[in-house]
Amino acid sequence: MVGSEKPALSINDMLKQEPILSSGHRMCAGCAAPTIVKLMGMALRGPTVVCEATGCLEVATTIYPYTAWEIPWIHVAFENAAAVASGAIEGINALREKGKYTQEHVDVIAIGGDGATFDIGFGAISGMLERGHDIVYMVYDNGAYQNTGIQRSGGTLPGQETTTSWAGKVEPGKRQRKKPLTEIVAAHKTPYVATVSPAYQRDFITKFRKALEVEGPAFIHAYSPCPRGWRSETGKSIELAKLAVQTGIHPLYEVINGEEYIMSGPSKNLKELTPMEDYWKTQGQFKHLFKPEWKEFREGIQEDINHEWNLLKKKCGVE
Repeated sequence: MVGSEKPALSINDMLKQEPILSSGHRMCAGCAAPTIVKLMGMALRGPTVVCEATGCLEVATTIYPYTAWEIPWIHVAFENAAAVASGAIEGINALREKGKYTQEHVDVIAIGGDGATFDIGFGAISGMLERGHDIVYMVYDNGAYQNTGIQRSGGTLPGQETTTSWAGKVEPGKRQRKKPLTEIVAAHKTPYVATVSPAYQRDFITKFRKALEVEGPAFIHAYSPCPRGWRSETGKSIELAKLAVQTGIHPLYEVINGEEYIMSGPSKNLKELTPMEDYWKTQGQFKHLFKPEWKEFREGIQEDINHEWNLLKKKCGVE
């Protein structure tokens, strides 16, 4: 069950939170992942342990012998962040039962990119959800295996060009749909599932705090623009994160116990979706879609997005 409703954190409360990621890390200019971690840190309520899969965020914030993390942090393999987080929470519980740990509650958070979450580590995540471990899993979704060479993942959008979904005269980039991960996680009857964007900070922090307060597993799907892989301007990442919400490719909503769908303000208040062309034209990875031969393919993507948007509105009871 979701924890009791509490007033949204005030701006002053947010500013009082100590940063959990120091300056001086080596993330790429314009990467949204550090902002996502900063917002996550503002929602923390006490002692916290982070288990992180191999990926951009892990590599660039912990180049040996240095670390930018200001809280306990564990690096594990690409595929098993959720499994290690499960072990961490069970270890803490075992120590508490034996009377060897009597301090306040410890929150355990697992973090992975879309490669570690949509694909390689999905089995471990599904197991964590099925066992009901009291963990928050957050994916920072930048749409490809950006750290290892910008290869396509289950999170790559249709029409997106990567080094393994080439675009040219024969292929329009990735042909397959983006894996509906949030829906798949919700289908596990997960107590709390939510999508967030770094462009909507209060919505992000409020949802992450709800995820921490829930009894049992919770899942946060964060949209994370990547200038290097997307070939976008480094100063435009937050604008892109907002545009992803406005176009409907990353709508903001919550799912309670796999049944109750709630659309949050930024998406609920949209009168109509922004055309996908406005999103595609901001990134080099989509420039090929504007060639005449891909007009029908491009229109098909827009139709699919409109269809999924209308389905979500029905689930959320939004007219």
